[in-house]
Amino acid sequence: MNDFRIPVGDWADAAVDWLTSNLSGLFGVIADVLRWLFELAELVFTTPPFWVVGLVLAAVALLAKSWKLALATVVGLGLIFAMDQWDNAMATVALVVVASLIATVIAIPLGIWAARSSGVSTVLRPVLDFMQTMPAFVYLLPAVILFRVGVVPGIVATIIFAMAPGVRFTELGIRQVDREVVEAGHAFGATPGRILRQVQLPLALPTIMAGINQLIMLSLSMVVIAGMVGAPGLGQPVVQSLQSVNIGLGAEAGLSVVILAMYLDRVTAALGDRAPVSRALKVRAAED
Repeated sequence: MNDFRIPVGDWADAAVDWLTSNLSGLFGVIADVLRWLFELAELVFTTPPFWVVGLVLAAVALLAKSWKLALATVVGLGLIFAMDQWDNAMATVALVVVASLIATVIAIPLGIWAARSSGVSTVLRPVLDFMQTMPAFVYLLPAVILFRVGVVPGIVATIIFAMAPGVRFTELGIRQVDREVVEAGHAFGATPGRILRQVQLPLALPTIMAGINQLIMLSLSMVVIAGMVGAPGLGQPVVQSLQSVNIGLGAEAGLSVVILAMYLDRVTAALGDRAPVSRALKVRAAED
């Protein structure tokens, strides 16, 4: 046995105990807000008949990319409905939407801040490394202690797990903007805020959208794991299949997750390609 031991685990226990003792009211408010957002999103996706939701999602795919993606969407969602996983799939979509929106709202400002301050970037980099490399199951432990079992710890753990790519890609995209373009904006008397809104963010949008794409994919993967702590969605049948060694149920739930992942990946990637900068780069590449 090692005589010299750093009690990191004890410090973590003490930190969680302090949070539960002193900030229980704050965590209660956060839990109520997250639960309300999820219930609202779930209502949007589960209340209409499945064919209405399917047609809307197919229309989004058509507008974002092509009729081929829209047709694949109809086929994929029809398969989910035929496997009797529709309600679970829509609950998963609701979880992904809520977690991804909150993670994006936090990640993009942090990425902008890091891009404009080397000190902030230096501080955030190890934090983001920690967030990306920590095993996903570890996030569930403090989330369950602070928010109990159910949908809320699943959303909180998903936000923490998925946020890092959004921050990194936003910082990268803004830092990659040509300095001469930024300096030209300063020369014409534009304020830093105007340069950010009208120059840096539009030029960095393809990279930012790539980060959001990765954020959504990580959210989807974490939402399934969150089923272990009672979060609704496709994670629950996956957990049930593991507990009962039900290969059929696991295959159906897993295939449903794959279909949702492919849809979300293709749509978000297509939205990134529709950015004016991406179109201009494509036209330039075609001319060359």
